[in-house]
Amino acid sequence: MSRNTPFSLAPGFHAVVIGGAGDIGAAISNLFCDLGATVTATGANDTDLARTLLKPREGLRLATLDVTDDDAVASFAQQHARVDALVNCAGILARDKEYEIATFMKVLDVNLTGTFRTCMSFQPLLAKTKGAIVNIASMNATLALPRIPAYCASKGGVVMLTKALALAWADDGIRVNAVAPGYIETAINAAGRTDRAHYQRIADRTAFKRWGQPEDIAGAVTFLCMPASQYATGTVVAVDGGFLAG
Repeated sequence: MSRNTPFSLAPGFHAVVIGGAGDIGAAISNLFCDLGATVTATGANDTDLARTLLKPREGLRLATLDVTDDDAVASFAQQHARVDALVNCAGILARDKEYEIATFMKVLDVNLTGTFRTCMSFQPLLAKTKGAIVNIASMNATLALPRIPAYCASKGGVVMLTKALALAWADDGIRVNAVAPGYIETAINAAGRTDRAHYQRIADRTAFKRWGQPEDIAGAVTFLCMPASQYATGTVVAVDGGFLAG
């Protein structure tokens, strides 16, 4: 791909993908690498890094990061000399257990406050490059499910955080957007997909009659980091196969 088009990344482009060891994060990281970027992808711990679908390749670095640790996030950001894009896709859920206060708070700490921590820590670096932030929200920011109240609340919060930071940091040249996936086949929903009737009901609700794959999310994320989207900020791009269109 030509480096001179609005749909390309600048020479030396570096993306930090928080949660990049996960299924959606790995697809995003792989596409950035395919487009010529260098990538730092994180997992919450060594176990996450061991199970990642990411394969070692030139320009890719893997690191552990606990997004609930203020000092760890700040220290991690300080390790970087240049960052052109920050993608936040670290996330957890706990079906049925989110009605317990401790679990509710944990989910918010990872999904919402963790996103805020990384945005704040990387803001000075992104201001230098007039870079982009893409936060991974969810269809559940607008369509609630009864078994995951904390997850729904956290993703709704991610949407509004995205909009607030877009307004706050526009003068720094930082664009802040979000991508809201629909039902994507990942490890986080593997247990639920064992119910084939449930699986098929969801597939039938989409326009394409299928669940999404992690790679279906990656294109929207990388586009929001390209010059072609330079006038887009504070927006949420739904990638849900038309689930919410009807």
